[in-house]
Amino acid sequence: MRIDPPFLHDPAVRKVLAALPAARIVGGAVRDALLGRDVADIDLATPDPPDRTMEALRAAGLKAVPTGLAHGTVTAVADHRGFEITTLRRDLETDGRHAVVAFTDDWREDAARRDFTINAMSLAPDGEVFDYFGGLADLHAGRVRFVGAAATRIAEDYLRILRFFRFHARYGTGAPDPAAVAAIADAVPGLARLSAERVWSELKRILAAPDPRAAVALMAQLNVLPAVLPEGFSLPRLDALIARAAPADPLLRLAALLDGDASTLAERLRLSGAEHDRLIALREGPAPQDGDDDDALRRLLADTPPETLIGRAWLAGTGPALRERLAALPVPVFPLRGRDLAAAGIQAGPAMGDLLARVRRWWLDGGCRADAAACQAELRRLTG
Repeated sequence: MRIDPPFLHDPAVRKVLAALPAARIVGGAVRDALLGRDVADIDLATPDPPDRTMEALRAAGLKAVPTGLAHGTVTAVADHRGFEITTLRRDLETDGRHAVVAFTDDWREDAARRDFTINAMSLAPDGEVFDYFGGLADLHAGRVRFVGAAATRIAEDYLRILRFFRFHARYGTGAPDPAAVAAIADAVPGLARLSAERVWSELKRILAAPDPRAAVALMAQLNVLPAVLPEGFSLPRLDALIARAAPADPLLRLAALLDGDASTLAERLRLSGAEHDRLIALREGPAPQDGDDDDALRRLLADTPPETLIGRAWLAGTGPALRERLAALPVPVFPLRGRDLAAAGIQAGPAMGDLLARVRRWWLDGGCRADAAACQAELRRLTG
């Protein structure tokens, strides 16, 4: 079959394909084009070895960057955009995470080493789709199926267990592929061989799917979820959060799913500093309630960013009106600083800090309404 996706008419893509007439577009761009979805990244494959690929790109006036020559990958730069081009490969050895590869000129052999049939298709410059393993039928059936024997594909790279759930969350409909389910259930111990960073990367993508509930429930059923979240998890809380139409925010969803110590999980999965802090903030501290008046909300906003409070509100199941109020209220800022106390003749030290804290508490109790003059008057009252 032939298709005519918009990216085949993209000038930058046309320049790269013109320089490499034997190349084809591969992977996610083909899959999403067949579904009529937006295509983000465009990757290509070619039977030509990397050195010849680089020569052809440069001869066409394009920049060629040797980004991964050991694995046959070159990046072409056209119109200030990068396109990864990888020489066709076959596996010589695999260890459950990395592979030793050799180059080949056989498109079917290269497709056979890919994870899922829906990712193993390729697209020629004239729009012809090459589908060696039934990926098109699987795509339209909403079926995520491993290329060849599922157990073999997983043993080559145990990350494919988590990738299965990521793609099932985005492309799967109905019951999962029985062969994949059986192979994953047997291969769960292999997850221990993966780095924490790769586990979190895949888990984050699973949770970012529009509706990952069925995929996450399947992870729990096959004992994958206990392996990646040994701290504990709560499927009902995740279900409730998604049912409330909360944003498809993976950290917000993780905060709902996790039923254990957030700091322990953040350290074990090596979340970034910002992710660690946000996860803790979402799960700890007071959550705004539907009955809170504006003074109560301002007190919360004085100490906590509005986006964190809105996240806590989603987790608590409060109504949309409360979230709208939180977003609309100005963030109050305590109007006094240490220099103001110094100007009043108070020396730096513990006494200054105590006075500043007492005035701030008075300001908070009043709903954060007092301005600088009122706060200075309260300071004078305290200092007699």
